Amino acid sequence: MSPANHKPSTNPELNLLLFSIPQSLLVQLGTASMLMLLTASKASTTALEAMGQASVELFRGDRLPILDFPEDNEINNS
Repeated sequence: MSPANHKPSTNPELNLLLFSIPQSLLVQLGTASMLMLLTASKASTTALEAMGQASVELFRGDRLPILDFPEDNEINNS
């Protein structure tokens, strides 16, 4: 049985087979990846909004060419 007053180690680590990774390194990697994810999310949101505005401008009616449609009487005569 293990003693009840077991002290936690002063340098907690993730012990793997051949090496160990300190928890501080894992926290740093996790924090950096989350910050990069948030930054990329904001950048992609801004880019998608800009693309949406550009598509609205592209399909706006005043920029489309005016097409010549045949008159109603021309359709009925043919």
